Amino acid sequence: MAQLLDAAAEVFAEHGYAKGTTNAVAARAGVSPGTLYQFFGNKEALAAGLAERYRAALADAHEQAFDPGFATLPLAELVDRMVDPMIAVNVANPGFKALFTAADMPAHVAAPARELHAAVAGRIGSVIAARLPHLPAGEVHRTAVVATQIFGALLGTILGAGDDRDAWVAELKRALVGYLAPLDAHGADHRPAAGTGAAQQ
Repeated sequence: MAQLLDAAAEVFAEHGYAKGTTNAVAARAGVSPGTLYQFFGNKEALAAGLAERYRAALADAHEQAFDPGFATLPLAELVDRMVDPMIAVNVANPGFKALFTAADMPAHVAAPARELHAAVAGRIGSVIAARLPHLPAGEVHRTAVVATQIFGALLGTILGAGDDRDAWVAELKRALVGYLAPLDAHGADHRPAAGTGAAQQ
């Protein structure tokens, strides 16, 4: 099954869901169409299997990245903790984000992954709110959205960087720290002390 799902991910990423076929998936996996149908009854079942794989990977990355208990860490370390799992899940699942945001993917199949993508700003906002509890909710939301968009703007470059990936990840982190540092410094007097508040949750 894993071999078939890997092949389906490649075929759908290259050709799109609508133009990708079960025959192409079977050929890419090196099996007969009959073998494919023993595990997946149709193309939508393949897409659903891929969606669940991606949803589970994203959910795990979110749990690692967006823990409000990280709120009292030094800013650079906090950014490390949030960025690294999100880079890792995208490196491990190349093309999945594009695949599950594509217009030709059945909406009910893609919905769980799309919902997790949409939730990223909210998860970042929960960490910011725990770090800077005095910050008005509207400013928390705007800051989280901008941070999310900085990450998204550089993600494609990072994924395509090859041997230079670590350098580009470092640039992303520098951009995020640079964006958040003035706000963080302004809110330092209001931040929960280490071992209290959000850090105990």
